[in-house]
Amino acid sequence: MGITSQRADIVSATEQSNLDAISKFDDAVIFGVNFPHISVVNDRAEELSKQYKSKSRATVALWEDLMEQLKFYKHIERKGLVSIVHDKVDIRKTGIKILLSLEGTDCLRDPYDLYLLRDLGLRCIGLTWNYDTKFAAAAMSKKDYGLTGFGEELIRIANDQGVIVDLAHASRNTILDACAVSKKPVVSSHGNIKSVHDHVRNLDDESIEAIVKTGGVVGITSIRTTLSNDPSISDLLKHMEYVGENFGWSHVALGSDFLGIDETPKGFENVSKIEELSNMLGSHSKQVLWDNPLRVISNVIPP
Repeated sequence: MGITSQRADIVSATEQSNLDAISKFDDAVIFGVNFPHISVVNDRAEELSKQYKSKSRATVALWEDLMEQLKFYKHIERKGLVSIVHDKVDIRKTGIKILLSLEGTDCLRDPYDLYLLRDLGLRCIGLTWNYDTKFAAAAMSKKDYGLTGFGEELIRIANDQGVIVDLAHASRNTILDACAVSKKPVVSSHGNIKSVHDHVRNLDDESIEAIVKTGGVVGITSIRTTLSNDPSISDLLKHMEYVGENFGWSHVALGSDFLGIDETPKGFENVSKIEELSNMLGSHSKQVLWDNPLRVISNVIPP
């Protein structure tokens, strides 16, 4: 799992990840994330800054912005740089394959917008980003109200339409509620483990177990603050080993968040370092880096 970018230099010029670098691998399926959020300065931005000690940020979610981002992926597909995954047949294509995803549900007016997005190629939807939505509470919400009625309907539609439910950024109660509602495997595309490093975004054991019971996977991520106090590639392995040894190696994946983060852990600066991580994983390498996420994708998306 990973994240592509809306930047024009994604083909070759970005340091963390780019299409030229990814093409060096024998095969690749990338979660191409659409992130329709706009930074502004307002009361909500200041409140978020006080709460989470991060830079001021609020979000104006725009349907039009999402449409522009989806058009970007269609553009690079027409140029022959990638192919967009619509069904299981597309997974078997050669080259770089993009599975279109949405991070956060702010731009959805109601659950039924998912029917439209599915027809436009969306195959994975993240219920939240860093704050409350009408569908679910986020890991950073002041009050963990879990999944709403709208959220339950959204998951029902996602299951029915072959769209993967992503619980990265979701609150603990949202994760537990969503796993109880979903009839299909779910993912946490980019998150780490609270028992390894205590961080508000990291998953506790009950959340991991709930995801595992759906047949889903946890994508261990390179977000520095969620890894350790002195993050390195070894910490990614520690988080992977915790899930693998306690919940089963069938439920571990890589969710790099490349191009979604400003700084990377030491030793994991770009996609070429996946080869080193592969060596560190040893006999679990193919399962973690390919088989597990592919199993979930194949179980959820259309034939």
